Parts: sequence; C-alpha cells; structure tokens
Amino acid sequence: MLAAYADTISSDDPVSGLVVGNRPDPQPRDGWTTVTVKAAALNHHDLWTLRGVGIRAEQLPMILGGDAAGIDEDGNEVVVHSVITSPGWTGDDTLDPKRSLLSEVYDGTLAEQVLVPRRNLVAKPASLTFEQAACLPTAWLTAYRMLFVKANLAPGSTVLIQGAGGGVSTASIALGKAAGLRVWVTGRSEAKREAALALGADQVFESGARLPERVDAVIDNVGQATWAHSLKSLRPGGAIVTCGATSGPNPASDLNRVFFLQLQVLGSTMGTRDELEQLLALLDTTGVRPQIDSVLPLADAESGLKKLAAGDVQGKIVLVP
Repeated sequence: MLAAYADTISSDDPVSGLVVGNRPDPQPRDGWTTVTVKAAALNHHDLWTLRGVGIRAEQLPMILGGDAAGIDEDGNEVVVHSVITSPGWTGDDTLDPKRSLLSEVYDGTLAEQVLVPRRNLVAKPASLTFEQAACLPTAWLTAYRMLFVKANLAPGSTVLIQGAGGGVSTASIALGKAAGLRVWVTGRSEAKREAALALGADQVFESGARLPERVDAVIDNVGQATWAHSLKSLRPGGAIVTCGATSGPNPASDLNRVFFLQLQVLGSTMGTRDELEQLLALLDTTGVRPQIDSVLPLADAESGLKKLAAGDVQGKIVLVP
C-alpha cells in the first residue's frame, strides 16, 4: 500500500527523512481491525516524529499520521481515535502511563490502510465529510478537552487563544464561539487576525498586546514565546491550559504571580474516546465545521509537511489516498 513514512531522523531538516512509497499491508491482530483510509490530516506531531522526538531510530520505518476517517471492515464510516491504551487499561485514556499515539509505537494513518484496536473506532456522522472528520481526532479533540474538560468553561466566559493560525487554535475559536464563550485571539500577522475574526473570534490582538481586561482562561500551545503574556492576561483564579510548546518548553515560570493570584496551570494531552464522540455530536448538531487549509493527494505528503513546517497554514492540511 502507498504510505508516507519516516525513514530517517533529522532534527535540522525533518522533511528530508520522509519517504512516500509502498509499505506492507497491515497484518491481522487479535482485537484490532483494518480501516480503509479516505482522508488523513497532518499535525505538528508528524514533524516532531521526523525530528526524532518520541521515537528511536531503530523503530523506523514508521508510517506517520494520527488522524483518519475511513471505512471499517464492515463497511461503516468511522473516525479513528488515535490514543492507543495498554491492554486492560480502564479509565481516562490519556492518563494511561503506557499509552501511545498512532505513529509512535504502531504505524499511523498516512496510508491507504491503518490497523487500530476495534474500540478506537467511532461512528462518523453522515453530516461530516471524510475530509472534515479527519481533522478532528488530534487538533479538534485537543481543543475540546482544553476548553470544556480542563478549563471547564461555560457560556459567557472569556478565553484568550494564543496564535490564530494552527489547528488547535482555529478549532478553539470555532468551538468556543459555538459554546457561547467570548473568544479573544492573538495573531502575529494582520492576515491571521482577520482570518480569526472570520472564524468567529470576538476580538483579535497583536501578539503580546495589552488586553482590555483579564480573561478566565488562556489556551496556549505556543509555550515559551507566549507564556509570560498568557500569565499576565489571567484574572485572579484563572487557568492557563497548555498542550504544547512549539516555541520552547522552558519559559520563566513567574511563580510569584502564580501563587499570589492563585492561577492554575493545567496540562492537557489529546482526549478520550468518549470526548471524541461528544465532539462529533457537537459538530453534527451545531453545524460547526473544521477549517481546511488544503486537500492534497497522499502522494504529495512532502509538500504538505513543508507547508506545515513553514507555518504557512490556516486550519488543517488533509491528505487523501
């Protein structure tokens, strides 16, 4: 089958380790099932894998990708939940210390077929296209958990989203607006700020700008470059929810501010299968849809990853086998 996979690791030029070519078809495994992939979305996780983060050279070649929608062996339209728990694990999928994501231990979704545990399949609503559904299991599920599970935001709350262009940010804007939040967004360029307004943001600001008032929560996947601004933007008792650190993992912690204002710093990673079902139901009933930057053939995975690495995206890049 055709697949996009990491063949070598390079921290300086990650896409150089990508190969798009034939890989063996998935082999049957007890409790697992094969999904024929109709659409798969790219994530920064794919670039981190190509850099060697979370994977060792001896594990290569590894098919990339964590997001997919397709057809299961019984002909059902499904969405793949990519958090793979250890045998016998019960409870929150994301808290299993031995969990992995597709493309870390097991081959991922950037292929014509992917093998996954049966419990990791969720029914795709007919109202969503395969391309739309493929955008959801990583970025949109992450945003859903950050907003409504970790930050526990309710209608009328004010949330600041750091960064206007990435998958988690655009998902947070759309989901926050649909849930009745007051959504504020920072962006490095006028074009990205205008795009955030078009998605439903109530106000947009330049990166690091002083806000009209402090907010209830900050959604931050940028890390070091935005951390100080995120902390300063919170009201007393507010929460910063982080799911990544694309600009660096070691900002000044500003502990005096944290304890004096009783701020909460909350980590969040992906989401559970149940939360993915809830997210799909929310989109099905509200009509909210993920923003898609572009749809490319799987064979053109290299150009999609280069575009993602350059930060030249507004929404999700989707690959179609």
